[in-house]
Amino acid sequence: MRGDDQQLQTGMFSYVALEDRIPADHPLRGVRALVDAVLAEMSKDFDGLYSQVGRPSIAPERLLRALLLQVFYSVRSERLLMEQLNYNLLFRWFVGLEIDDAVWNHAVFSKNRDRLLNRDLAQKFFAHVKEQAAGLMSDEHFTVDGTLIEAWAGQKSFRRKDDSGSGSGGDFHGESRRNQTHASRTDPESRLYKKSTGQESKLSYLGHTLVENRNGLIAAAMTTQADGRAERDAALLMLYELTRKRSGRITTGADKAYDTRDFVDTVRELGVTPHVARGGWPSRSDRRRCACSSGLGDAHRCTLARLKFPALCVRRA
Repeated sequence: MRGDDQQLQTGMFSYVALEDRIPADHPLRGVRALVDAVLAEMSKDFDGLYSQVGRPSIAPERLLRALLLQVFYSVRSERLLMEQLNYNLLFRWFVGLEIDDAVWNHAVFSKNRDRLLNRDLAQKFFAHVKEQAAGLMSDEHFTVDGTLIEAWAGQKSFRRKDDSGSGSGGDFHGESRRNQTHASRTDPESRLYKKSTGQESKLSYLGHTLVENRNGLIAAAMTTQADGRAERDAALLMLYELTRKRSGRITTGADKAYDTRDFVDTVRELGVTPHVARGGWPSRSDRRRCACSSGLGDAHRCTLARLKFPALCVRRA
């Protein structure tokens, strides 16, 4: 029997709770429980950020949940995120909004986000999540890598800093464009960069991750401007933070982009045994990159880890 498609007046009331509309086995249910536990532990940190008087801001718990959704579903802007929150019941449930609650203005949301994340709360949130996964993570063997994050800025926005030349930036063929003389008008902190020969240069940032080798969980992460030394500098910073409270040695695997003498020497000074892919023959580091006492075992383990957990493919949207 054919169903009815009459467009009658919509109902004024809904008798199904928002909680009941989300399937019991939906992956976000487990994430929501974990996030709520972490946010409860951070409640005192949030109290110190806000005054006791004045107009209430966006609740920091809801703001962080919304930012997680933006990462999980690759929502490319706050404007589109607010649009999704307006009609997506799953998003409303995860953030903590009721069906009839008004959605925030995207500009207000962005301002509150910047105020919150500039206080290192994002790193504290990540640290609390790591504590939840402590039993699943290796504390000896790690892999470091970097990935290109495309900026949300077009090539036409990359114009000369002194405003000389063409005004629109559209016709740049045959023009020598460098980061020293040019900058993006829409994202000034992005840099024109490519990771390998033969690829096109794009306005980008670099994302860096330190991954433990047991289950491939991220132990540390950071973003930097894109340049030729950023991967090695970020790796040293993350390894330093990882080793400064440890007494024993750890190992780290890395690809040939990290095969320099300065990087290998500094990593050894931190108490880390490097397993770095050879960048050529002879190696640019001109030294053995595996100084472990157990022969080829640890080096083979780090090689397998890099094959099992390749660099994260991230695009900044």
